[in-house]
Amino acid sequence: MTEREVLEILSKVGAVITDSHIVYTSGKHGTAYVNKDAVYPHTKETSDLCRAIAEQFADDGVEVVIAPAIGGVILSQWTAHHLSEITGREVLGVYAEKVESGDAFVIKRGYDKLVAGKDVLVVEDVLTTGGSAKKVVEATRALGGNIVGLGVLCNRGGITPQDVADPPKLFALVNVKLDAWDEAGCPLCAQNVPINTDVGKGREFLARKRAN
Repeated sequence: MTEREVLEILSKVGAVITDSHIVYTSGKHGTAYVNKDAVYPHTKETSDLCRAIAEQFADDGVEVVIAPAIGGVILSQWTAHHLSEITGREVLGVYAEKVESGDAFVIKRGYDKLVAGKDVLVVEDVLTTGGSAKKVVEATRALGGNIVGLGVLCNRGGITPQDVADPPKLFALVNVKLDAWDEAGCPLCAQNVPINTDVGKGREFLARKRAN
């Protein structure tokens, strides 16, 4: 699957938003957004994208696929399903979740025993800072899992393997470089372009501004 084909799928399901005023999780502002949540209701498109990821890791001996919750759970299941079909052996799909207080990720529900000593592929939807993926890589290694790679739908932050705890292989279906400005230097704010409150952190941004 080419990058153009991936972008066509993302556009078809309304996952690519352009010409807007977005507040990203990082706090920076920009004009475009990849809304991965728009992909997941479309099971065929989600399956097709995950198969494309699975094909890239078919020869890497993957035994378990893991992803950060919540959206990544869907990617983990579909990618493991396709790897099982491609390789002819069962590949497990599990997930890591955030601890109740803080941003750290923990692998529990018995999944810790499933990743220990196994060759593990981490999957993620969108890499912006790579923070969640990095924490899942580190949590997996802490349990004795061997990371064979990181596969993502979209790398929109120019993330390198060094940014995400050095997986031996980093593959993105599509690489998109989006403009991002600090709030103080945002030209959209200067022009009073309304903030998009449907995606990103726009709603929280406006609430904070009102509180001040």
